[in-house]
Amino acid sequence: MSVSQAISRSPTRRWVLLGAAAVAGTWAVREYRLTPPDYAGGKLSVADAHRSAMAGEVVLVDIRTPREWRASGIGEGAHPIDMRREDFVQALTAVVGPDRSQPIALICARGVRSARLSLHLTEAGFTNIIDVPEGMLGSRAGSGWVRAGLPVRNYEGDAG
Repeated sequence: MSVSQAISRSPTRRWVLLGAAAVAGTWAVREYRLTPPDYAGGKLSVADAHRSAMAGEVVLVDIRTPREWRASGIGEGAHPIDMRREDFVQALTAVVGPDRSQPIALICARGVRSARLSLHLTEAGFTNIIDVPEGMLGSRAGSGWVRAGLPVRNYEGDAG
């Protein structure tokens, strides 16, 4: 008897295999969503990102959503621009100016979205994109902005 015949004869085995496939699929999607892509460009710790933003050495952009900004605040010195905006590049250009070599540091919650967007912006011609892989809430790269005790400001309004 072949495996397919055994499976078709046993509804319990079929459900077990379907359940296992569903669990494996869910795990794969979770890992994709939580694992940042490899970004070969620059990276900054949250402490260095804060210091550099406050010194005017980089433009720090918080690419999270307004709901996330309300929940944890926006890092001091960061410009909130929701990465889901259709006009994200135009909004970014309005903040940093037309010079695509301007150093821009991107921060999100846990470093996944900032790494992905860093890749996209580099492909779009920005030449000095810097990722903050710890994010606001921490990741494998470090404790994150909030746990590091770096200053935040409340989100008020429709920025981003």
